[in-house]
Amino acid sequence: MDISVIIFYIISVVITGGALLAVTSKQIFRAAVYLIFSLLGVASMYFYLENNFIAAVQIVVYVGGIVVLIIFSIFLTQNSGHRLKKPDGKRVFFSALSVLSALLLTLNVIGNYNFKSNSNNTIEPEIKNIGMQMLSTTQYGYLLPFEVVSFLLLAAMIGCIVIALKRN
Repeated sequence: MDISVIIFYIISVVITGGALLAVTSKQIFRAAVYLIFSLLGVASMYFYLENNFIAAVQIVVYVGGIVVLIIFSIFLTQNSGHRLKKPDGKRVFFSALSVLSALLLTLNVIGNYNFKSNSNNTIEPEIKNIGMQMLSTTQYGYLLPFEVVSFLLLAAMIGCIVIALKRN
């Protein structure tokens, strides 16, 4: 086995293990810390694939922004040190059913999609080209998703403020 395959498996175990621990943890703060490990694993996978810009965006936006926001909202709530309730059997069943349905739907869409090679119009992965593509309003521009993400961050901040408000 090559060293690159071993590195890939190690990163995959970190991502999967962090995600599973984040979902199954009984304490909410520990779940947020495990989520950090999972997202850092995704960023390291991007670094491994030599896509440094996306890896940096992953670290700055998700690890530095979303998870820190989640941790602040945990600390601002009154139940930050308590253990989470154990879910009932009905909730576990429907959660597993929805995950299985989403997995089957995803595999069906991927299996039926006709992937076409488009090697003629390659763009050099430089920061200037990525920035121009992200802020472009043409057919393949990413200005609208960029603005949607900013509204998502705004909604997350408003949600944290609402959660942090103490009820009388």
